[in-house]
Amino acid sequence: MTQPFGIILAGGQATRMGGGDKGLLPLGDSTILDHVIDRLEPQVAGLALNANGDASRFAHLNLPVLPDSIAGYAGPLVGVLAGLDWAAEQGADSIVTVAADTPFFPCDLVPQLLLASEGMDHLLALAATPRAEGEKTKSMSRSGLIRHPTFGIWPVALRDDLRAALNDGLRKVVIWTDKHHGREAVFNDAGDPFFNVNTPEDLKQAQAIFNGDAGDMR
Repeated sequence: MTQPFGIILAGGQATRMGGGDKGLLPLGDSTILDHVIDRLEPQVAGLALNANGDASRFAHLNLPVLPDSIAGYAGPLVGVLAGLDWAAEQGADSIVTVAADTPFFPCDLVPQLLLASEGMDHLLALAATPRAEGEKTKSMSRSGLIRHPTFGIWPVALRDDLRAALNDGLRKVVIWTDKHHGREAVFNDAGDPFFNVNTPEDLKQAQAIFNGDAGDMR
C-alpha cells in the first residue's frame, strides 16, 4: 500500500467569518493554515491545497493550488474530486483530506484512517468521534458516531464515479461514502479534535486552546 497524498480543503466561502480565507487568519505566531500543514505534511507522501480564486495569495506556501472543477461552490466533495484528479496525475492510489480551518486535528489522522480502511478494495473512511450527551448533528452515523466529512481517506479509483454523482447533483458527503460502504475511523481524543473556526468567537477559542487556556484539544 502506497502512502496517500494529502489535500487541504479550503474551497468554501467562509460566510460566517465575513468571507475571505479562514486558513489565513492568525493563530499564535503563524496562521491556522500553517498549523494544518504542520500536522498533515509528515503523514502524507505529498500535499496540495484545494482553493478557488486567485492562487497567488497562497504562493508563500509553495503548494500546488487546485481549483474546483465544478463551478458554484458545490461543497467539499468537489474539493475531494479536485484532489483525486491531481493525485491520479502523481500516480497515487488515495488521498486524505482535511479542512483548512481545523488546526488541532489528530497527529495520527492518516494512520488511523488507513487502519480503519484496511482490507477494502478501495480505501474509503471518514473520521468520527463519539457523540456527546444531547448532541445532534446531520452527520451522525447509524452507530451513533459523529462523522467529520471533510476528514477522510478517498480512493483515486472511484474519482469518475464521484464526478458522475456530482454532475447528477449529489452534494452530501455521507450519501456517497455510504453507497460505497465507507467505514469510520473513531477518535476518542480529549475535547473536540475536529474543532473548526467558523466565527470570530471560534477564532478566540482557538487562540485560547493554542495558548493552553481552554483545555487540551491537541
